[in-house]
Amino acid sequence: MNGLFASLYLDEDVDVLIASVLRSRAFSATTTLDAAQVGNSDLNQMEYAIEQGMAVLTHNRKHFEELAREYYSSGRIHFGIIIAVRRQPNEIANRLLVLLNELSAEDFKNRVVYI
Repeated sequence: MNGLFASLYLDEDVDVLIASVLRSRAFSATTTLDAAQVGNSDLNQMEYAIEQGMAVLTHNRKHFEELAREYYSSGRIHFGIIIAVRRQPNEIANRLLVLLNELSAEDFKNRVVYI
């Protein structure tokens, strides 16, 4: 986690168009395809994001809420989980842009945010 703005790691269920929109606005966004992580478990996706200092963007509310609880109860840190309701990619990207401009990377740490 470097800098003021959070870097995002898009779970494989998130449209890659969102990463393109974020990058066009100078935000850091990595997809599972970019990271060669396609097909890995949610836990492995989370661990990869943590190793890279990135917040996770996912549509998978159930599994990532469970992971957040496990991390919290064991005292482990993560760099944020953003759970997005399935919408058109441009709408999700617009919501993310607002969020990324309002919250610093530090604000996302150990936090679950819903958009």
